[in-house]
Formats: sequence, structure tokens, C-alpha cells
Amino acid sequence: MTRAEDLAVISGAGRSRIGRRLGIDPWVLTADAALAAIADAGLTTADIDGVSTYPGAFWSTPGITGAGVDDVRSMLGLRLRWHNGGGETAGQLGSVINAVLAVAAGFATHVLCFRTVWESTAQQGYAGRAATLLDGGGTAGQPVRFGRELTQWTTPFGIGYPSHAALDMRRRVELAGATREQFAQVALVSRAHAARNEAAVYRDPLTLETYLNARMISDPLCLYDCDVPVDGSVAFVVSRAGSVPDPGRAVSFEGLGSASGFDEAAAMMWTRTDLKPMDVDVAQVYDGFTVYALRWLEALGFCGRYEATDFVDGGTRIRAGGELPLNTGGGQLSAGRMHGYGGLLEACLQLRGEAGGHQLADRPQVAAVTSGAENFTSSLLLGAPQ
Repeated sequence: MTRAEDLAVISGAGRSRIGRRLGIDPWVLTADAALAAIADAGLTTADIDGVSTYPGAFWSTPGITGAGVDDVRSMLGLRLRWHNGGGETAGQLGSVINAVLAVAAGFATHVLCFRTVWESTAQQGYAGRAATLLDGGGTAGQPVRFGRELTQWTTPFGIGYPSHAALDMRRRVELAGATREQFAQVALVSRAHAARNEAAVYRDPLTLETYLNARMISDPLCLYDCDVPVDGSVAFVVSRAGSVPDPGRAVSFEGLGSASGFDEAAAMMWTRTDLKPMDVDVAQVYDGFTVYALRWLEALGFCGRYEATDFVDGGTRIRAGGELPLNTGGGQLSAGRMHGYGGLLEACLQLRGEAGGHQLADRPQVAAVTSGAENFTSSLLLGAPQ
């Protein structure tokens, strides 16, 4: 049976400027990234016949999305045969998986995938991100009603994403003897990698002392355990294999996992390839919080459950040049919250040997990329151009 992965490739990748409080119209950011990706693929807008994005034009909080499918169609003058945009996907990179399926099914030949955020500009004036979930910018104290019934039990009590991540961290402390010094390694190594990446948002050195003295967000989760809201856009072109102008730069799909759950998405991916965890040269995992990166390391099979803090202890294994370089562009913790798209971009750059000053000395041949957390997950295994 022919796999969908064998019929599609990533032919182009591009990004806009990414930074804190840029004050740039998100449509401009989107157009910059989209046109860069199309040009990188050696194509023109006339070649694009599909568009896929997460989460579409509308979602939960200010700046969480900057453009939808129809916005891009009209901006770029695209003539589409297929399109997809919505929040209920297999993680944020579910939009890329959907593009692979559309190409494999013959609905489109070249699908533009994009993710745009402008949270750091849109949320200025709010008393923190949590306040954006309240009516009146946090003054009325009532939960915003955007279709999620579960929030009635959490938002009124100040329970948000950091609270859930903190509970996972606490479980590791109690069951596995994890320490804050071990959790810190994900943040410290990410910052060290970001220092070599000119496109990263935070590049100044981060020390263990600074991490340990940072303010608590939800004990034991501190400020540096959290990713960074930014403005920016990242885009890719997913093309039908054999239809790209320069096959020598096309990144292949070796396996895809779209099941709900860390373990389930990773397990599905491994069933769709002959490759094994030992074959992976670099991992770009979702790190909305440091503990999510640890959870993905376990789910992908690089270590056992509750063993990730020992795996990253000291940071040696996950640094550039280590056993498994992790989030080599700085991840969301230091390069900015691009919801998995940033990690996918970094994987493509490393596999192509185009990461510039932060290119790994031994060019990777296989990369694992993940997005999302809990039951909102996806996992991709990519191969270097041949």
C-alpha cells in the first residue's frame, strides 16, 4: 500500500520577521512568510492550489491568530482547489498533516501552510495573558464564552495552561524525584541554542541561578518554564512528490502521527515507518512549557516514562553536538511561540544544511517534530533531501 508520506514533500519554507510587540499588521507578516515560502519552493502564487492553516481566522484570545484561509486567498490572488482552516486539528501541525493528505489524494498539488500570531502586540494593555480570557480585559471577571464548556470549571478560579503544566511537573517531583535543576536544563539549553540563532527572540545568556530565582507562575513552574508570546508568521509549501522544481532541496515525510495524546501520536508515527528512535539525529519538540518537551521525549521513545528529567540532567545529551540535540533554534522558550511551526522550520533548515550560524556540525538526516500537548497532538518524522 502506498503511504501518504511517500506522495508529498516540503518544497518550500519561509518566515516573516518574528519578535516581541512588533506592531506590524498580521496580514503583512502572513504575506511575508507565505511569499518567502513560495519563492523558496521555486514556485509562484499561480502554482498554489491549496491552503491549510491553524486555527483559521478566529480563535480564543487576542492575537492567537493573524489571518485565515480566505484572507490569504484574497491577499495573494490564489485560485484554490482545496483549503482547510480550523482549531480542532491534530495539534497545530495538524494543518500540515491535512495538507499531506490533500496532496496524496490528488485534491491539490502545492499547498501553502501557514501559522500567524501577533499575541505580544494584541495583548498589550491586558493584565497578563490570563486576563484575556476574561470579559472586559479582566475587569469584569467573567469567563469569555467561546464555545468551550470546560472553562466554566477552570477560568473563574484562575486555572489555565500553566496550572496544568505545573501539576505535571509536581507529579514528576513526587514520583520520580525530579528537581528544579533538571527542569531548568530544557530552558538553559534552549537559550544556549538561541544565542547562536540570529532569528531567535531571546539570545542573552540564561543561568541556572537566574532560572531558580525567577518568579513562580504556578509552583513549581516558573517564568522560564513558559514559552514566549511573539508576533510573526511561518509558512511552508507541501507539494506532490515529483512536482517540485528542485527535488534536491525537498524534505521528505518519513512518518506522521495524528492520534490524540502524546504517546498515541508518537506511537502512530512509528507504526508508519521502518525508522526507530535511535535513527533520529535532532528533535524539535513542542515546548509550550519545559515539561511538555520532557513529555515528548518520553512519548517519542528516547527514554521511559518519568525518565526525561534524568535524560536531560546536566544538559549534555540535548545540546548541539550531544546525543540528541533538542530544539536547536531555541524552541518556543527562547525563539518565540510559533506553535510547532517554528520547530518544523528549524527541522527543515537543519536537514537542508541551511541553518547558518547554528547549523549542527553533523548535518542531520532524520528529524522528529511535534506539536501540541495532552490530547491536542501531532508528530512528524522528516528526512533530509536526497
